[in-house]
Amino acid sequence: MPTRRSTISEMCAEFGVTPRTLRYYEYIELIAPEREGRKRLYTPRDRGRLKLILLGRRFGFALERIRQWLDLYDEDAGTELQTRMWIESSATRLEELEREREELDQTIDELRALREAAIAGMLTGKRHAAE
Repeated sequence: MPTRRSTISEMCAEFGVTPRTLRYYEYIELIAPEREGRKRLYTPRDRGRLKLILLGRRFGFALERIRQWLDLYDEDAGTELQTRMWIESSATRLEELEREREELDQTIDELRALREAAIAGMLTGKRHAAE
């Protein structure tokens, strides 16, 4: 039975990406669609790789880190090494996200306080000069 191959437009529609994104991932060799003339045809392998790429990007991982995961998969290095690398990478990323969340929470609190002070100033008719 022949392997189902998808066109670039089918891939874009299914994964919510642009043709430019797919061509870029091809250019940096994260995916390698088959070619029939100028037409790109994506195999189930490309689909699986794209799912991993998009998941990694969603969690904020750099494309180079994602490439390392994909390379481990291609090398058939074993799931233990892949899992260990994922655990280490995800721990680091979780720390980064926690730090970013703390900074964002602080910024939100500061903005909220300034907004409330401005509202209170408007209600009391006071003007505050920027300091």
